[in-house]
Amino acid sequence: MLTGHLSVTLLALASLSASVVSACSDEHAHDHGHAHQKRLFPQTQLTKPTRPLDWGDLNIIHTTDTHGKCWLLGHQHASFPEPNYSGDFGDFSSFVQHMKQIAIEKDVDLLLVDSGDLHDGTGLSDGFPSGGIDAHDSNQFIKQLPYDIMTIGNHELYDYINTWDMYTNFVPALDGKYLASNVNITVFDANNNTLDVPVGNRFRKFTTGKGRKITSLGVLFDFTGNDVNTTVQSVSDMVKEQWFAEAIAEEPDVFLLVGHMPVSRDNWPTVFNAVRAVHAETPIIILGGHSHIRDCNQPDGRSMALESGRYMETIGWLSAKFGNSSEVNSETNISFSRRYLDQNRATYEYHSQQSNHSFDTTEGQNITQGLLDLAEKYDLSMPFGIAPQDYTISRDPYPSNGSSLTLFINEAAPYSLTLNNTRANISNIMITNSGSQRFDIYSGTFDKNDQIAASPFTDAFMFIKNLPLGVAQEVLPALNAAGADERRKRDLGSVLQEREQEMWKRGFVDRRYMDWLDEMDRRHDGAVKRASQNLTLGYVTSDSCPGVGDDILHAPLASFDIPDFIGSDPPSLSNDTLIDLVFVDFIQEQLLEILNEVQNTTTYTDSDVASYTDVLSNALLGLYAQHAWN
Repeated sequence: MLTGHLSVTLLALASLSASVVSACSDEHAHDHGHAHQKRLFPQTQLTKPTRPLDWGDLNIIHTTDTHGKCWLLGHQHASFPEPNYSGDFGDFSSFVQHMKQIAIEKDVDLLLVDSGDLHDGTGLSDGFPSGGIDAHDSNQFIKQLPYDIMTIGNHELYDYINTWDMYTNFVPALDGKYLASNVNITVFDANNNTLDVPVGNRFRKFTTGKGRKITSLGVLFDFTGNDVNTTVQSVSDMVKEQWFAEAIAEEPDVFLLVGHMPVSRDNWPTVFNAVRAVHAETPIIILGGHSHIRDCNQPDGRSMALESGRYMETIGWLSAKFGNSSEVNSETNISFSRRYLDQNRATYEYHSQQSNHSFDTTEGQNITQGLLDLAEKYDLSMPFGIAPQDYTISRDPYPSNGSSLTLFINEAAPYSLTLNNTRANISNIMITNSGSQRFDIYSGTFDKNDQIAASPFTDAFMFIKNLPLGVAQEVLPALNAAGADERRKRDLGSVLQEREQEMWKRGFVDRRYMDWLDEMDRRHDGAVKRASQNLTLGYVTSDSCPGVGDDILHAPLASFDIPDFIGSDPPSLSNDTLIDLVFVDFIQEQLLEILNEVQNTTTYTDSDVASYTDVLSNALLGLYAQHAWN
């Protein structure tokens, strides 16, 4: 049952949406002369692909986890692997247009598909002025590409206002191509009655240019971190719905199952098996996402599942060769191929058979210029300082001078959180989750866009006062299940495992992505790193599909284990000294649980927690850079 709060919220959103649309057409002058520039020629030479794509009868270009089409203007730093991903969204548009023309010449089908998470990225989605809506403006450029299927991600659901904006302004422009098979939103109808309706279509049936019948779904994993007035149905319940049975009853030429759900270690088998129970040989293509990795597997000889990375670093390619039409629904195995393309102009020009002079299309150039205008409007190039070196999340050990986690919690937090703070002179320990840091920091200009990319979350900092230093020092290692005796490790281990599962359901993928990087580093340490070839840093993918998936051979990124939680250095005081324990509100529940585990003198509750500062976590690095990097 909904409260009257929804009515007030929707009225406010309607007003806000109108103001955003108006603001999109306004021209704002800026005092800062630091506009982003389109880099047609990256400062570093890019490696070109050496083998063409394997085209089939049905071909797919796949994007996922772009997060506001996060690096819409390209990854713009010179340190590798950033130049690998230096193409902008206008370049991608030109690439798609050229590839569509090649498909026509080859007399085959080419689809464009996205698997969700358009929100929460860099400045082009998150840097909107006060009164705006996350990704509303940047999504206008996404609408311009000829996507055949898009599906919802968990980052479309953390804030009701974002979901409502998608439902009201984005989904209608996709004309039935935006799918949300198991995700609903609560809205009002014309008679002011509440309705629980799908954010997009539950499924789509369409016919390709070459006459192939496609049935497509858009599935979200079992997400529990969604905002009020949105609903996510479990995947296991979704496949029991009558609409699902009716949607898959008629046999198409191909089932295209798209969703924001990893192709490995999640619930795709539930959907796959439900379809296979009705159609034993029909080709099935799965396009997943969410875990931010490059991955591929084949559930059987007539299916392939592909996941295409994150942050506009990877463009996925999948093709299927059916042979003559009578073999589409036969028992023979299908010849599939997949490729992970680095997102840059060298890649695009090679595979689209264009030169630098012939590559850009009018549509692509217009998108690039529109993004440059949006970056200027948001003042994304406003500089905070000059970073003296690269700082990485996991390519440098934690703690170390090259660790961005060390920089954030040992340098930036102690400075930024105590500015104009009445408790600045009281000793403290500061704790946050390592997942709060989302991207590396690179040497050179550190601007507003870099700040949002590196630390995008708007977590508030809370504190508990008058904790004995000896007790406060036990909290961080206990949170990480480190430094405890074997009994406590066992006790904490079950707690941490449950918490890890809950964090996954709430949408946090950092541990899965870091584990993938660790595996990549271990698997390829030695032979590739010592190779005489002059390889640039990048992803070196091992998946379950045949052949080599990476389009470019790279040397793997170094990967060091990082803890789930990080903390500032404790003060050099006696254990009975009373200090402040400072932490982000996101981990408050876990921290209180652990605090009551490591001591039994006091039972701490939410009533013992107070606000430490008005400074939010996404502002720390900018404040610090203004102080230390000028």
